[in-house]
Amino acid sequence: MTTVALAATDGMLHFELSLAHEVFAAAPAGVTVPWYDFTVCGPAAVRIGRFRLEPDAGLDRLRRADTVIVPGWADIDVEPPAQLVDAVREAHEAGARVASLCTGAFVLAAAGLLDGRRATTHWAHTDALAALHPRVEVDPDVLYVDNGSVLTSAGKAAALDLCLHLVRLDLGSSVANAVARRLVVPPHRAGGQAQFVTAPVPEQDDHPLAALFPWIIERLDQPLTVEDLARRAGMSSRHLGRHFRAVTGTTPLQWLLTQRIRHAQELLEKTDDGIDTIAAATGMGTATTLRRHFNRTVGVPPDAYRRTFRSRTR
Repeated sequence: MTTVALAATDGMLHFELSLAHEVFAAAPAGVTVPWYDFTVCGPAAVRIGRFRLEPDAGLDRLRRADTVIVPGWADIDVEPPAQLVDAVREAHEAGARVASLCTGAFVLAAAGLLDGRRATTHWAHTDALAALHPRVEVDPDVLYVDNGSVLTSAGKAAALDLCLHLVRLDLGSSVANAVARRLVVPPHRAGGQAQFVTAPVPEQDDHPLAALFPWIIERLDQPLTVEDLARRAGMSSRHLGRHFRAVTGTTPLQWLLTQRIRHAQELLEKTDDGIDTIAAATGMGTATTLRRHFNRTVGVPPDAYRRTFRSRTR
């Protein structure tokens, strides 16, 4: 059982804190794998916005966790408490994986955990993070950054993307998908946060791709082209590309490839199907094509992914 400690002090954002609690505190219905041992850590009673929180343990408990979650820091112009910064640094030195949500990156930066590393935060505060901590390689576009033992997310909903990513790493895609279904959110969003800077994503009922996404997911085994998708959406290929870029931050083919890889991960985790069979089921065509794209996207070959996942679940 992996231990997750949520750092909580005065001056944090309640949305990100509640979001982490929702993901890690309890398993979704039907998930039978051992779940996280979740603890809220803070110095005595904590004021989170309009809410009062009673932590389970002090900040010193962070050092005993496998994963430490640092929620958003409400006022980036105010230095986070030294007690919090020291506790986060000591937890990482003790071997913990440390993840910040939204402006929690300012806490990690103050602890020196982001020096020489790529990181992100809410797009409205990336310039401030770069100015305050010039040794941090700030990426203003991505939804989250995974450096292995140190992870950062962009704002608000991207914090949920990072939490689901952690579940996916620990327990596999099918479990992360179950969490996403419980929260009624997509298990993985392609693209970066740049799509949200100048204009919001249109409401689900309004944008012309609302019915196209599930149609694609049901046909991942088929050799879909941009022309096929445009025809289904009733628009030109160029018009489709513009809508895809606005909604997902990426191209139709790149989004389609991401869905194929995600489906391949699930099949590798849940079945004993051979690579050729999985290649056909995900629309990759051949095992060679699947291996090339899977290795490039996930970082390991499909066979290695299956062995790693199964050894982890055992």
